[in-house]
Amino acid sequence: MADNKQPIIISVDDDPQVLRSIKRDLRNRYRQDYRIISTDSAKQALEALDELKSKEEEVALFLSDQRMPEMLGVDFLEKAKAIYPKAKRVLLTAYSDTNAAIKAINDVQLDYYLVKPWNPPEERLYPVLDDLLEDWQSDYTPAFRGIKVVGYQYAPQSHAIKDFLSGQLLPYRWLDVDVDIKASEILLTHQLSGKDLPVVVLEEGQVLTNPTVEALAQALGMQVVADSELYDVAIIGAGPAGLAAAVYGGSEGLKTLLIERRAPGGQAGTSSRIENYLGFPSGLSGADLARRAITQATRFGVEFLSPQTVKDIRIEGNYKHLEMGDGKTIIAKSVVLATGVEYRHLSAEGVERFSGAGVYYGAAMTEAASCRNKEVYIVGGGNSAGQGAVYLSKYAKKVNILIRRPDLSSSMSHYLIEQINQIENIEVIGHTEVVKACGGEHLESLFLRNRQDERTQEVHADALFVFIGAKPATDWLPDNLLSDNKKFLLTGRDLRTRSDYNSFWKLEREPLLLETCQAGIFAAGDVRSGAMNRVASAVGEGAMAIKFVHEYLAEI
Repeated sequence: MADNKQPIIISVDDDPQVLRSIKRDLRNRYRQDYRIISTDSAKQALEALDELKSKEEEVALFLSDQRMPEMLGVDFLEKAKAIYPKAKRVLLTAYSDTNAAIKAINDVQLDYYLVKPWNPPEERLYPVLDDLLEDWQSDYTPAFRGIKVVGYQYAPQSHAIKDFLSGQLLPYRWLDVDVDIKASEILLTHQLSGKDLPVVVLEEGQVLTNPTVEALAQALGMQVVADSELYDVAIIGAGPAGLAAAVYGGSEGLKTLLIERRAPGGQAGTSSRIENYLGFPSGLSGADLARRAITQATRFGVEFLSPQTVKDIRIEGNYKHLEMGDGKTIIAKSVVLATGVEYRHLSAEGVERFSGAGVYYGAAMTEAASCRNKEVYIVGGGNSAGQGAVYLSKYAKKVNILIRRPDLSSSMSHYLIEQINQIENIEVIGHTEVVKACGGEHLESLFLRNRQDERTQEVHADALFVFIGAKPATDWLPDNLLSDNKKFLLTGRDLRTRSDYNSFWKLEREPLLLETCQAGIFAAGDVRSGAMNRVASAVGEGAMAIKFVHEYLAEI
């Protein structure tokens, strides 16, 4: 543990010789486990306590002389007790002051008094302090030292902040103002109110009130601006395909830029457990896969921008101009589009009103803890839905999977179906769809319709997680990039079969396997028409895309 994270022992004495002696003895015994602070001013010590409290530092013990010109030791200890009520309090006295010390035992709940001098400390100081510190440690829980997020559970902005931090693989502690007294303490310490929520407290103590995701990213020191103006390849999207392309691009010497609008891992990154990925017999989480890949890519010199968006791509000669969300422009010789797919929004009445307030798209890992002992519904029958259900079942009282089909056999991997069948608090409800969502400030109930007999029933619901469809993230792309009727990008031989092929393809060679209708712009992973929608195949396509990038760069 670093020194500035250790519990603190504070000694106060106006006599320089006594202060040096007590500081020496405290350091000799306790410096391995405690930070020792010594001062000759009781007033300065009290001022420092407010700052320590705001930084959530813990004080284990106060040791104060009784006779000091600024204030008596018992008065200092009484004021210190108001700030750190659980800290142990010890008074240093001369023999003539023992009556005052005894009286202070009742007045300020003094834990002990020591008569000066205390030599030898092994007999007259350490046994007393050891006992007091052992007693303090028995009730001490180290404060969480990472990022803290304070807010209302059902506020969409709170969910957005939590989802962003989870996606960026940053540990944080969520504090619900309605149930967690620590949340109230943070608001009181920083003189904040409900209108400032959500509040994010960074590890070093910086406080952000109602921040946007972009402002939070900037405060965390994330890179959102490119270091250069020209790159060999710009990869848009940091899902499995984009991450694989980045690793291979960087490792093969290309000047590579990876851009992600939200968080690494894509849709796979939100998966609580991927069990059928080659080489991981015990499975791994999507977040773990993303973390490993980002580490690998950055080791090869890949530049990673997140969160950052690309608004448009303009082609000028052999160069691709990327118009960024912040208004800047980045130029790349080639582009790999790996933006993947998004969950489709549920069109049932009232659902959109509760987005982030009980209705969540994916996000099972982000909101699982808030579902403890609650009634949870999942819409969707694919692997993502199954993985989310298994994870949520560890927290929720009941997890109900709603599907339109009679069962999961046609849409979910067999291993997942077997897992679900063995979990008692998961129920699969076939032939059923959500027709309406109801509640006040947050989701409270759902109206479900049986597609066979058309009967409708209202059920209590604390949360609804949606894992349906696969909408390609291509709405932002220019019209000159051809796609199929579902907006997935056309590549390679699929372009060759079009009747208007000769009107858009002017090169002598045919389009490369993953090349779009614009030479030098490639598509990989789920965003591509005909992709297999598997993590392993997306990784393979990302690696293949770099091979074709090399071929393209060699001809320009």
